[in-house]
Amino acid sequence: MYFKQVKYRGDNFSYVIADEASREAAVVDSSYNADVLIRLLNDRGFKLKYVINTHGHADHTGGNEALRSAFGAKIVAHRLSSITLDLAVGDGDVIYVGSVCIKVIHTPGHTPDGVCLLVDGTKLLTGDTLFVGECGRVDMPGGSARSLYDSLFNKLMKLDDAVEVYPGHDYGVRPVSSIGEERRSNYVLQPRSVEEFVAFMRMP
Repeated sequence: MYFKQVKYRGDNFSYVIADEASREAAVVDSSYNADVLIRLLNDRGFKLKYVINTHGHADHTGGNEALRSAFGAKIVAHRLSSITLDLAVGDGDVIYVGSVCIKVIHTPGHTPDGVCLLVDGTKLLTGDTLFVGECGRVDMPGGSARSLYDSLFNKLMKLDDAVEVYPGHDYGVRPVSSIGEERRSNYVLQPRSVEEFVAFMRMP
């Protein structure tokens, strides 16, 4: 499997996932990085099959149309998304890029359509649900601290400690983490009840 974290403009991460045998590829969160992604994909000889969005905010979807135009790729997002898409997915759905398995985990909270993507069971692309040392904000339209609590504690924290964490923004002390490291060191993930978490997320 080919896997690359890309950051070119601003602090948004895009990701390229490819099966090196079939040359099929997916981009996760095109952001404003389309020109760099197109060049990388062409240089590697990859055929872009999907552009997958972790949620519908413009800073994550900004390059969708350029990538679709360049490669004929399908735009993929959660079925609650309001973006223009070709393939709607839900919790537990699996997308294949060649032999690479990408499992969709619906993780609302930052937005209703938020998803995380578990790649071959070892790499978790967390969008704006979980950052290195932080979590996504819930004070924008559609945000919900209760939903985020469920997404973080009842979904992501159920994963194995060894799963690598790849966030949607370069907000942390390093660009990559793991479930185990976040469980140990992320102050957002300290044990709290739902009500305590809701109150915590309201704090300035």
